[in-house]
Order: sequence, then structure tokens, then C-alpha cells
Amino acid sequence: MSFFVVQRNGREATAEELAPLAFAGFAHMTAMQVRDGGVRGLDLHLERLRNASLTMFGQALPDDQVRAHLRTAVEGSPADHSLLATVYSTAGEFTAADGTLDVLVRTSPAASGPTGPLSLITVEHERALPELKHVGEVAKTHYLRRAVAQGFDDAAFLDRRGRFSEASIWNLAFWDGEAVVWPEADMLGGTMMATVRRQLENLGAPQRTAEIRPADLPELAGAVVMNSWTPGIAVHRIDGADLPAAPEFLELLHRAHQAEPLVAP
Repeated sequence: MSFFVVQRNGREATAEELAPLAFAGFAHMTAMQVRDGGVRGLDLHLERLRNASLTMFGQALPDDQVRAHLRTAVEGSPADHSLLATVYSTAGEFTAADGTLDVLVRTSPAASGPTGPLSLITVEHERALPELKHVGEVAKTHYLRRAVAQGFDDAAFLDRRGRFSEASIWNLAFWDGEAVVWPEADMLGGTMMATVRRQLENLGAPQRTAEIRPADLPELAGAVVMNSWTPGIAVHRIDGADLPAAPEFLELLHRAHQAEPLVAP
């Protein structure tokens, strides 16, 4: 993969600074798509980083400081690109010691995800600290590869109660023919998911939260996955259950996404 910038605290990161991070895994992050120099849901990304820092490190950097680091990276990259911001402690991992917080920002070519439709296989898996977007999650790639080996595109996670939560790097959303249905379970509340939800509310579109299990799939009228790449990629099959294409569902999600304004860091 080609990169435009790799910066630590707003300056070009050196090999000496990056080397320890290649062997570390106690950090959190947020991923975003920058278009025309702006980001949709920027406030949600800043909130995610702030809350995760408080949970993991007991402290958080001021939003203005984080935003300045994002701005420096955006200004050093093309107008359209992908951006990944990671926050970590100088104390490292496997220690209870306090440290200062650093921000590592990487930009790379813009992405929009696969075209779909996708097929998903279900696996029972519950992420540690599911509300946080943290690094070093081997299970995501493990279950993705296992799904592909079995003829599917990716994996969807079921919790110990048999409820859909999320997918490997995606949030899930379902369609009942009239309303968007968000799964009720412990999961990472994605920034795309939050952006779409608030814009659906502004559009007056029906949405609800419900426990959804594989046995409920035949009663549903559509399903999608979403993440920072896209507000919706159609899912046409989960395990052995076929799901309708539901183009009106996809159109609604994309319309909600486009309603969110682009904001420069």
C-alpha cells in the first residue's frame, strides 16, 4: 500500500519512533475517508478518540490538539484520501505505568470498499471492550480468512445469546421493508453507523433497534454492512439464508450519508 504521510504528533514520523510500535498492541484508533479536504462525522471521530483514551489510559488529549494533528496530515495529502489516526501511550503495553499520549496519523489512497453483494458466515465471537475501536484484534482477520476458505466473503458475529452484533470490520444493518433495524448487542458503534442514524432521524426515516438472530432472517427484507468506507454494501446471503437486494434500503442509507456535511479538520 502506498502512503502519503505518516506523522507522529503532527510531524513526520521517524523509523526510530515507529520501531517500538511495530511490536506493540495497546492502542485505539479511528478510520475516516477524507473527500475534498473534509470529513463527514468529524465530531464523532473526535468523540470516539476522546472516550477511548479515557477508558484505556484514564486521560485524553484535547480535541483541538487532535484536530490539529489531523489537519496537518490532511494538508499534506491529496484532497481525497483515507486517514487512520491511532492514539497510544508512551508507557507502552504490559505495564500499569502512566505515560503521555501520542497521535500517529497515516494517510493513504481513498477507498470505497467492495461493490458487493456479499455473503457472510456466522461465528460466535464477542470482542473484548467491544465499544472501543482498538488495535491488535487477531480474531477479525482469522474469521475473515476462515469465511473465505468456506466460500463466503466475510464473517458476521453472534454473541453468546445468539444475537447478531457486528461483522469483522463492519457494522450490520437490516431492513424490515419499512424501517432500518439496528442489531441490539454489545458492539462497536461505528462512526458511519452514528452518522447514518442521526441523518435518518433528520430525514424522518423509520429506524429501530431489535435483537436479531439467524432464525429471524427469513422475515427480513434486506441487510447491509457499513464502515468508514461506505454507508451500505448489500448482503445477499448469511449462512444458508438468502436476503433480498432491497435497493430502496441502500438508496436510503447512501442518501443519509450524503446529507452529513463535510467538515475540514
